[in-house]
Amino acid sequence: MKLLGLFNYWVFAVLLMIGLFALISRQNLIKKIMALAIFQSAVFLFFITMSKIENGTAPIIQAGVDNQIFSNPLPQVLILTAIVVGISTTALGLAIAVRLYEEYGTIEDNEILALDRSA
Repeated sequence: MKLLGLFNYWVFAVLLMIGLFALISRQNLIKKIMALAIFQSAVFLFFITMSKIENGTAPIIQAGVDNQIFSNPLPQVLILTAIVVGISTTALGLAIAVRLYEEYGTIEDNEILALDRSA
């Protein structure tokens, strides 16, 4: 039963390995960009999972309530910022891939390197 309590960590590990494997093994630039997005999602999940506090409530201080456990909202704010940055970098990477396709006629990185070496 303890194993099910660690479900988020298992999902994190699986997503991280899928993203890393796809990033290393694929030659297609679009697939590499999507692998980076999967890798980023795994890191987001890990960060949010680590910030979860058992029985934690929103950090709203109420009169007459003492010894209450509060959750820190900072990790969620940082993840929102990281999501925006991740979307921006993914869009930039896709724009660069489109430009490379217009220039070289391919998005396979080994073919682009071969064309550069032959030129």
